Amino acid sequence: MTVDRKYKSGKSEHDENFPVASRIVAARHRAPILAFYRFARAADDAADHPTLDAQSKLSILAALEDTLLGRSDAAEDALPLREQLRHRNLSAQHALDLLKAFRQDVTKHRYETWDDLLDYCRYSAMPVGRFVLDVHGEDRSTWPPSDALCTALQIINHLQDCAKDYRNLDRVYIPLSDLSTYGASVDDLAEPRASPALLSCLRSLAAKTETLLPNAAMLPRSVVDLRLAMETSVIVELARKLIAILKAHDPLSERVHLSKLHAVTIAAGATAGTLARRTLRRTTFTKSTGMMPHER
Repeated sequence: MTVDRKYKSGKSEHDENFPVASRIVAARHRAPILAFYRFARAADDAADHPTLDAQSKLSILAALEDTLLGRSDAAEDALPLREQLRHRNLSAQHALDLLKAFRQDVTKHRYETWDDLLDYCRYSAMPVGRFVLDVHGEDRSTWPPSDALCTALQIINHLQDCAKDYRNLDRVYIPLSDLSTYGASVDDLAEPRASPALLSCLRSLAAKTETLLPNAAMLPRSVVDLRLAMETSVIVELARKLIAILKAHDPLSERVHLSKLHAVTIAAGATAGTLARRTLRRTTFTKSTGMMPHER
């Protein structure tokens, strides 16, 4: 069993807010990252489908897991990732963690507190960054800043799509305790424009998400791979800009996404800055030691 074409969203890696295995990433690493993304996309499409019943969604997710682990060949969307894991000698755990989050999407539609939301991100967001780091052979010491970055990206997405998630899926990632603190309610998400109470709540959550960025910004400096450093620096800067937009605009009635041109401009600045810092660091290291630093 797999996700029938009529149930698929049609979204690809090119439709995401943030780069997915862009051309910045070394060509040898793009295939496993894309296989992971497409596995996740199939699972996400199943969990988020507006008309599939819960049992059908869970059956699709089970088929993806069975195929990933070699117990079946039924879910075509899992076969490329299974092959990449075998070829690279990588663990399936990150993909299994993602499936846990997608199952939770099927069965849990409300989150009481910020900590509850962070716990969800432990499975819905953090495995993505950890997989990319494993593909590049990076040390596990890079996981904490990656976790912070991936969590920030996930919550940004929740804030951007808060109205759509509620209207289409009756799913609310905005913590109920935060809504209550500002005198807002879940029903406010159905309105064409955010109430003052809801807007205050959403902006406070954007500000809280912003506190993750100092840790996230350590990731480009921590990874050895130069191309990955550039890619992650782009993502950090895109996250920074999107949070600024969310702190100033209403996601129910205003555009809270970046245009392609704006994103490209941000990416160009971030990659140039990272390349300049790495070049300076390499030059300084070489002058002080007489040796070249190891950089992939």
